[in-house]
Amino acid sequence: MTDKNKKSRDADKQRSERLVHQLVQKINTNPGDADAYYDLATVLVDLNSFAQAEELLMKALGLFAAQKDVVEKLRYGLGNVYYAAQDYTKAIQQFDQLGNQWKGAGYLMLAQSYMANGDHKRALAFALTALTSQPQDTATIQIVADNLLALGNMAQAAQYYDQVLALDPENGRANFDRGLVAMVQGESYGTYFDLAKRQDPTYFEKGQQRLADIERFVQTQQGKPDK
Repeated sequence: MTDKNKKSRDADKQRSERLVHQLVQKINTNPGDADAYYDLATVLVDLNSFAQAEELLMKALGLFAAQKDVVEKLRYGLGNVYYAAQDYTKAIQQFDQLGNQWKGAGYLMLAQSYMANGDHKRALAFALTALTSQPQDTATIQIVADNLLALGNMAQAAQYYDQVLALDPENGRANFDRGLVAMVQGESYGTYFDLAKRQDPTYFEKGQQRLADIERFVQTQQGKPDK
């Protein structure tokens, strides 16, 4: 890590710690402010204090149990705590209980949770459901595309990645994954990778092993004799 990056991360941490202090004071002054509990849990997640965030939201769920709308928001927050802590089974349990007000966001998080658990079929189903209520949301479209790619549905994945890039041309991750799809399909792919390398160099570097694996797969397929 460079000195510049370390200083930036240290500054972010200090800001978050100050915000924790402010929100704790806000709760102590007005313990009936449900949003303060939610906001504090969000900051605790940013600080990787997952156990504290869980304890806080569990306490808040008890305090505001009679307020249905508040419970929904707190439950969504608790699901996000578990998701951030990579406890996807518990995250799914929380998101699965959400009512209509949070259903769209809940479906998206269910898709992400199942995807993180490697269950791409269920992830795709929830992502497509989420997409019906937010058809122009690039994050949702991208999750649909990612799961189609994982399931090997290349033609459909290409269509959804193209939708993402039409809405967000500077999306380096989508450009990289669209390049992978193009490579498998025997299409021109160099431009996608060039854009991805410029737009999101970190994701591009992380994707080099996937790129090498797909290159080997394509070469193997090309080397097979016709049946």
